[in-house]
Amino acid sequence: PGGSSDAVEEEEERMGMKKLSEDMYYNYDELYSRPVITADSEIPENLLHSFGYDCGRRANLQLLDERTLAFVAGNQLIFLDVRTKEQRYLRSCSGGGIGTIMAHPSNRYFAVAEKGDQPNIVIYEYPSLRPYRILRGGTGQAYSFVDFNHEGTLLASVGSAPDYMLTLWEWRHEQVMLRCKAFSQDVYRVTFSPDNPGQLTTSGSGHIKFWKMASTFTGLKLQGLLGRFGKTALTDIEGYVELPDGKVLSGSEWGNMLLWDGGLIKVEICRKGGRTCHAGTIQQFALDEGELMTIGSDGAIRGWDFESIDTADCNDDSGLFEIEPMNEMVIGRNVSLSSMVKSCLPDSFIWFAQDSNGGIWKLDLSFSNITQDPECLFSFHAGVIQGMDVSSTSHLMATTTLDRSVRIFDFLAKKELTTSRYKQGGTTLTWAPRLVNPSGGLVVVGFEDGVVRLLELYNPQSLRVVAGRSRYGDAELRLKQAFKPHNAAVTAIAYERNGEILATGSMDCTVFFFTVGDRYDPIGFVTVPGPVQGLEWSPQSHGKNTLLVLCRSGHVVEVQSPDPEAQNHGTTYHISGLPTRNFTFSSIKSHIKALKEKKQKEREAQLKKAKEEGLEPTEEELQEVEEEEELPPLYTPDPPSPLCCGFYSLPGAFWLSMGGYDSGFLYHCKFSEQQGEDLLQRRDEPFTFLPVQNTDEDPICTITFSRQLLLCGMQSGSVRAYPLQPPDFHLTSMQAFWALSVHDNQYGQLRQLRCSFDDQFVLTTGEDGNIFSFSLLPQEDLLKVLQCSKAKVPSPRIGVEMEGVAQDIEDPLAYSIETAKQKLEMDRMRREAEMRKVERRKMLAELQNQFKQLLEKNQGLPEHVRLHRTVHTHKPIHPKSTPSEARKELAWEEERHRIGLQKLQERFWDSLESDTVTVVAFQSDHRISTYRLLALSQRFHELKQRGRVGGPGTVGQERWRNKAEAGKDSSNITGRREDLGEEAVMAPHVVRPGGSKLAGRQAEKLRKATEKAERARVKIEKRRKEWAELYATKPNENCEDPEDVRAIRLATENMGDFKLKTAKDFTVPEHLRMNAEKKRAQLVHLEEKIHERKTQMNSRIMALRDTKVSLVSRLRSQAQQLQAVQERLAPHFCSPAPTLPSLLPEETPETKLRYTRTTLQRGMQRPSMQHPGSGIKLSTETKPTHSSPLLYFSPPTPPLFLSLPPLFLLLPPSLPFLSSQMSSSMWQFDAELCLLRHEKLWLDIQMKLADLRHVTLFQELLLLKEFEKRENSLQERLNACVEEEEDLRSKLEECKQALELKRRDISKLQERERAIAATFQASLGENNKFADFLTRVFKKKIKRVKKKEKAGDDEEQEDSDEDSDEESDWDEDEDDSGSESGGPLDDSVCPPNCNSELFENTVQLRERRLDLEELLVEERKTADNLRKECDSLVKKEKVVHGSLKAAEGDLELFNREKQQKLNELDVVVPLRLHQIEFVSNGVVPCSLAPALVLNTVALGGLQERIKELQVEKSEQRDLYRQARQQHVQLIHDRKDMEAKIQSLEARCEQLMLMKFGKLVDLEALQTLSGNRNLEEMRQDSRVREAAYTQEVRQWEVWQCVCVKVTRHHTERLLSMNSLLSQKKEMEDKLNTRQSRMGTQFQGRRHAEEDERRRLYQLVQSQAQEANALRQEINILSRKGGHILPPNTFPFPPMDKK
Repeated sequence: PGGSSDAVEEEEERMGMKKLSEDMYYNYDELYSRPVITADSEIPENLLHSFGYDCGRRANLQLLDERTLAFVAGNQLIFLDVRTKEQRYLRSCSGGGIGTIMAHPSNRYFAVAEKGDQPNIVIYEYPSLRPYRILRGGTGQAYSFVDFNHEGTLLASVGSAPDYMLTLWEWRHEQVMLRCKAFSQDVYRVTFSPDNPGQLTTSGSGHIKFWKMASTFTGLKLQGLLGRFGKTALTDIEGYVELPDGKVLSGSEWGNMLLWDGGLIKVEICRKGGRTCHAGTIQQFALDEGELMTIGSDGAIRGWDFESIDTADCNDDSGLFEIEPMNEMVIGRNVSLSSMVKSCLPDSFIWFAQDSNGGIWKLDLSFSNITQDPECLFSFHAGVIQGMDVSSTSHLMATTTLDRSVRIFDFLAKKELTTSRYKQGGTTLTWAPRLVNPSGGLVVVGFEDGVVRLLELYNPQSLRVVAGRSRYGDAELRLKQAFKPHNAAVTAIAYERNGEILATGSMDCTVFFFTVGDRYDPIGFVTVPGPVQGLEWSPQSHGKNTLLVLCRSGHVVEVQSPDPEAQNHGTTYHISGLPTRNFTFSSIKSHIKALKEKKQKEREAQLKKAKEEGLEPTEEELQEVEEEEELPPLYTPDPPSPLCCGFYSLPGAFWLSMGGYDSGFLYHCKFSEQQGEDLLQRRDEPFTFLPVQNTDEDPICTITFSRQLLLCGMQSGSVRAYPLQPPDFHLTSMQAFWALSVHDNQYGQLRQLRCSFDDQFVLTTGEDGNIFSFSLLPQEDLLKVLQCSKAKVPSPRIGVEMEGVAQDIEDPLAYSIETAKQKLEMDRMRREAEMRKVERRKMLAELQNQFKQLLEKNQGLPEHVRLHRTVHTHKPIHPKSTPSEARKELAWEEERHRIGLQKLQERFWDSLESDTVTVVAFQSDHRISTYRLLALSQRFHELKQRGRVGGPGTVGQERWRNKAEAGKDSSNITGRREDLGEEAVMAPHVVRPGGSKLAGRQAEKLRKATEKAERARVKIEKRRKEWAELYATKPNENCEDPEDVRAIRLATENMGDFKLKTAKDFTVPEHLRMNAEKKRAQLVHLEEKIHERKTQMNSRIMALRDTKVSLVSRLRSQAQQLQAVQERLAPHFCSPAPTLPSLLPEETPETKLRYTRTTLQRGMQRPSMQHPGSGIKLSTETKPTHSSPLLYFSPPTPPLFLSLPPLFLLLPPSLPFLSSQMSSSMWQFDAELCLLRHEKLWLDIQMKLADLRHVTLFQELLLLKEFEKRENSLQERLNACVEEEEDLRSKLEECKQALELKRRDISKLQERERAIAATFQASLGENNKFADFLTRVFKKKIKRVKKKEKAGDDEEQEDSDEDSDEESDWDEDEDDSGSESGGPLDDSVCPPNCNSELFENTVQLRERRLDLEELLVEERKTADNLRKECDSLVKKEKVVHGSLKAAEGDLELFNREKQQKLNELDVVVPLRLHQIEFVSNGVVPCSLAPALVLNTVALGGLQERIKELQVEKSEQRDLYRQARQQHVQLIHDRKDMEAKIQSLEARCEQLMLMKFGKLVDLEALQTLSGNRNLEEMRQDSRVREAAYTQEVRQWEVWQCVCVKVTRHHTERLLSMNSLLSQKKEMEDKLNTRQSRMGTQFQGRRHAEEDERRRLYQLVQSQAQEANALRQEINILSRKGGHILPPNTFPFPPMDKK
């Protein structure tokens, strides 16, 4: 540990980290993310409270002190006081959400790791909540986990996708220490080892990794070791713990513990008997004071023996180690723990746990006798908030989720009032409006099993005490009613605008309607095309009361409100006749994008052109340009974009918000008038759209209105508010907006957005499980509102405490309303069948008893009278035969009669679809009859199916066309593959000499220059090809526009004197040619139409007949009532009874063939009617049918008036009322019959005309069948010619493509050959004395060896190459020999003094040249063969084309002959006199033979066409005039462009002269590359120059040394000269002293003083030298110091004595 910290300190010193001041803080007001506010959208931001908890987020619970918990909620960090339950909030700084949080070990700081683009980690100080440090650049998108080390000096962070970056921070100085990619999949956790500071561990999806901070020669590095699972199954690892000895203990998905040692699994730990340690994933480990605890998702906490686990080992091959926990605590059944934090108090055993099912627990883990029970501190919703709504009378909110709970909140008092739990999870919720419940106490909740529950909310304190029961709590939910209208999850609930109907939508694609009252009764349901996303009733401003059904699949259905009283529930609740309109959304976003891009490009082009011309384009010109081009085809996303939300704008119009590809816009749609199309094929486009800023990847998911605001909930979890100016149905004022990130930006999509009843508060719910409340009031007004501490809970209904508990539906497999009704109907039918069985058994038992009695009587008779058991009393003809024998005797007769009856029925009855039924009027002789209609035969259906398939000629033509196109495609693919193959084979092979003189840098530079030249050459070649292709596509000056040519041809074909069909030279057009198959199709179509029209009329007449039957029944009932009333009245009040109508036999002809047992018994009484074995079936019961309801009347019910008091019976005014009602009913029926009779008369005329048309078509069919054989033979001949011609054309096209490819290959080979020659010349260089010899070697032709494969073996044989017709250009110099030396040289051996590398390069280039020559010969032969094949195919094509023309001529003559035969047929056309306009002198001629019969519509069309042609002629003249003007303008533009090109060319030449002094070829200049010999010589020159420079430097060094030596020697000489002078002087002095011996003591004192002074100076000089040496030593001991010459101090001069 000590060494690791020293390494960290050394690393910090090495990196030179900047030091930040300890008391430096950031300003939170400048950092936190604020709302995005555009101009004119001032909306306050006041977060009131958070009611949710993101319990599914990992490690989303931190303890900051003994009473404050912190957790993340969307873009907020919430501080929750455990005791007072108050909340404080801290917004994220990025606005993109918060990834994770972590508390510092000292609890003085906490880290908030955020989300977004390049998110930061903000370190806050606690409890001041001031930003202390900001760590930047640790990941790209979001952080998944952060952790402090044990000392709190370092911070480790790991990012999420896409980088998964592991970063170590010295967070106090905001510096990155180490960084490395953690893994390639999600990383859940990263932690420091508490006992080994230099070690870290990360775990995540399918991995665990062990990290170590290691010191290397380049510094401190992170080294990771990935854990290998070996035989153990791969698992995600959520929790782990580092043991003191370096081992790591981790969990697994199946609940066992894995002990890791050195990157391998040492042992897997389980419980006794192979049981898992936990029933689920182990989420966290805790090693606290030597005690090891595991926290599992099964809600259990277990303590284990640490020593046993640390020393665990496996003695067998199972790899398991069994151990039992020492302590255990199971929190509860529905508890799933995910993380725990320990209390910060010393010696405390209190832990706070995060429950994934929506709770925060306080746990006492002392495991002693005084251990407290687990306490749930807070309870929240778990998972996505599925439904939320607010009360219409108070500040109350109701929510539901899939956690099977419904909660009521008082968002003014910021608390939860009550909770109700059920067997299934809730999916949607709606609070009933005031119209339905004025007190605001009714909540409607839909659940995932299809059940809808009505819940009453009331204040239990207002209830009186019943049976001593005490009430507690502020609110209570009571089940009022439960019903199950759906078989899948309920997704939407909506009340009708008047509060009379409730509609529910579901995932099962149904919408169910209920009547609203004290009890909700079902009306019925309708089906929709997709799962229901939302329901929207039309507002009061709309005239019709309709329901808008929004489906997730993009379908929108408008359903008219059903009438509860009009629904007649028979066997189903399905409403079939309800008017609906459908809309299927079709994407237009591709057109919007294309239109936007096109407008931008066109506007830029116009502005650029106007700028060049100096003009200013007008908007009209820009608009004209836009209208000329067409938009690209629509792009339809697959799968279609989901529908998010929508709402009504105008009657029949609505706005939609789409997700997926179509997001970014609000689409204004309306229902089409044509509603008859198939829903699966229907495509409807919006008629307008509104772009929404920054929503291409963030669609609007929910919309609500508040006062003058449009509130939008986004997919990214943000809330937008748009101020609107009502009434604004087209949303034109939707411009400025206010946006605030609220929920999590990645998975916190807004599900519901609601405003309070007074529009003062906004509440939001998201998929992240969070619930927020905001205020729209300013801060001053908000404080006044909050003074009202709580919302008002509705009072209970009177007598609610005495009511029983409503029956609930708890079984998820219970029947829905519709299924239950079907089940009841089936049960009823089953009971009736069982009752009939019981009656039959009873009757059989009675018959058996009677038979036994007869047997007993028979036995009591005398023997001569007694009957034997073998006697058959029912067959007097054969008294001795048994019933079985009688059946055998009558079997043949019975079968004969049965078959006869069956044949009669098949011939006359089964083939009859509808018999003649006559309906007669009551008060007149008018009558109407149905058509006697035969069923369509099997032959008709076969002909109809054959007509759908199509004729054989078309199929044949399609077959050869597809075949030709497939051939073309395959040839193109083959050509492309050949190109790729040839490029791979023909790729140039560059030979590099082995012993190049160039160094690496120079060689690399030369190589890059060569590559640059090659790229320039390729670019120039590509540009040439593009120019060639462009010029190839340039049209000829005489070329015409294809559209104009097509229009001229069309006009030519349709102008002039056209021949009638009766003309001899009439040519039948292709689309008017008729054959027998087409005529059969026309005949079948006509028969089908006739049958359809007759069937429709018959159904209407039968409906009228059924109406008469029911009317007669009602009249009889009324007559009985009238008679009963008259019997009880006084005689003077009586009136004569009206005449009752009756049904005639022709009105019910189907009753002739119906019989009952009574009818048969009456027939059996008449001998003449008895026919044994007639095959008539006996019917014991009769059932009413639609065609004859008259025969089956139910027993009449007693009249209503019989139960009335006598006083009412004395009133006579009901008599005339009944009489008038009966008369009006008959009069109305007669009127309907007259109208229908008139329509049938008109239909009879149409049917007669159709019959005439049928006769004509049949005659034409008979005639065409005579020509069918000849026509088929001619058509087959024509098809064969066409197919052969197309086949030849495809082969010719393939051959031409192959020939073109060969030509390209030959040109490429020739270019490569020239390139090889250029390479050889470049390798020779200049003034090479062996140039002639090497040229001869390069041009020499030698015999080469080819490898050929024989069939059946792999032998190799040698063969010389054949001489080609076109010899190489090198043959002319083949005989050159000799060299500059004049003597002959062997061209197979490198001559002396010649560069061996150059010689080898020449030989290799020669081999490559010979290879290319061989390839050229083969390619030319192949090209010649292809050319010959093309010529033969062209000749064959001409022959086949002639045959095709002949076949077409024969077919044309045949069609002309066939048309003449058809013209001979007579066609009957009935005309009226006013239709005949062929008159002569005002009189119709006797003969109408020269007259022409045509349709009035066609005549009117011709007359209108004359006017249209006149208008078109004037338009064409205008267009021609405009085209001429445009042509003149284009000519001027071309002249301007030519002048500009000339000026640019002159400018280019001028620049070339200035730069190069002459005109050069720029393309050749770009393709120039370096000369290797020149570069080698330059390199040699540089090497020698460097060597010479080095030698000169050495000589300079030696010269300096010599100068120093000379200077030293000179100094020595001077010193010796000085010494000699001194010697001479001393000798002179000595001589003088000897001469002056007596005076020696006179100057001794002066001499000693001089000597003392000299010695003192000497000591000072030595001390100075010593100091100078010390300084020099210090300088030399430090790196990089500059050495200065030592200071020299002169010695004191010696006295001359």
